[in-house]
Amino acid sequence: MNATLAPWASDPHRSRGRRIAEAPSPPRTEHQRDRDRIVHSNAFRRLVYKTQVFINHEGDLFRTRLTHSLEVAQLGRSVARTLGLNEDLVEAIALAHDLGHTPFGHAGQDALQACMAEHGGFEHNLQSLRVVDRLEARYAAFDGLNLSFETREGILKHCSRRHAERLLADEPDGPAARFVHGGSPSLEAQLVNLADELAYSAHDADDGVRSGLITLDQLLAVPLMARHHAAVQAAHPGLDARRRLYETLRRLLSEQIDDLVEHTRAAIADAAGGGAFDADAVRRARPLVGLSTARRDESLALKRFLFAELYRHPQVVQRTGLARQMLSDLFAAYRQAPQEMSPDYARGSQDPLRTVADYVAGMTDRFAMREHQRLTGQRLFEL
Repeated sequence: MNATLAPWASDPHRSRGRRIAEAPSPPRTEHQRDRDRIVHSNAFRRLVYKTQVFINHEGDLFRTRLTHSLEVAQLGRSVARTLGLNEDLVEAIALAHDLGHTPFGHAGQDALQACMAEHGGFEHNLQSLRVVDRLEARYAAFDGLNLSFETREGILKHCSRRHAERLLADEPDGPAARFVHGGSPSLEAQLVNLADELAYSAHDADDGVRSGLITLDQLLAVPLMARHHAAVQAAHPGLDARRRLYETLRRLLSEQIDDLVEHTRAAIADAAGGGAFDADAVRRARPLVGLSTARRDESLALKRFLFAELYRHPQVVQRTGLARQMLSDLFAAYRQAPQEMSPDYARGSQDPLRTVADYVAGMTDRFAMREHQRLTGQRLFEL
């Protein structure tokens, strides 16, 4: 962790604590302890076989939820060190932020939301919190991982008011409070949220070209890409296309990170107004971590391009349609015959539909494929 934290950083020695009190674990700080628990969790290991954009079996070099989470953690820690923030907290949030993602990415989330629409709905951020609060079963004294408030706050980066009010009824001072009463999360949580956006835009562009679904020439219609690509060509004439793309994306990310640091420093200074400014003041302020207007507009243009040309590419749409069908079929099959789930789930609960959603959401891509074929006799994807 940073040798010296800035006054507005989350101090691990002043953590708001855990839902169930535990004795300290020296020499680790509370957020180092969170990070370790996340890395050793079953949900974290499953991320290696969960889709980012491309289904896991489609290629060995495409990003998965695990590699994406590691990349977010790397970006986040680099910026945290520069800004004097709590690196360990940033890393813990980054490694845990996708634990609740379904197989097959957003297609899986859409399928479960449709299945659960009349039964409380399904949100992957809320599911990530549910994983660390309830579903991991590793400790004798409690369900979940019993993480610190600060890590849980960062995991719950989005939440509908309806769900927030339900969470508040159980935990009045919990991480959902800001979605009802207003305010901002810690700077560390804000940083991971933005690092997530920057990482997936750059890396989805890379994976999109690698897949052949988009081309480098198409990407150059995006001003942000064109500007950095021109600089690469001027500095390294004759470079092959693959390395030109790598170098373009490297420079793009470096510029965005430098801008993030400069903009955020200025926003903190403005919010502090020359007075005392600490982590509690951060939560009362507007969001402070961000990009300048020019860099934000460029970033949004890249995201719009990826949505139109990659995420809505006919081949991707076809796969996501099959993925939605697969998870809907699985949900229906387990709802009808819960004994087909693993014994830990099949024993039933007070909320059987939520149990089915938990089980399906926790699957890897390839396990979902195998289960679907076992239960339906259909093979929607080739393994």
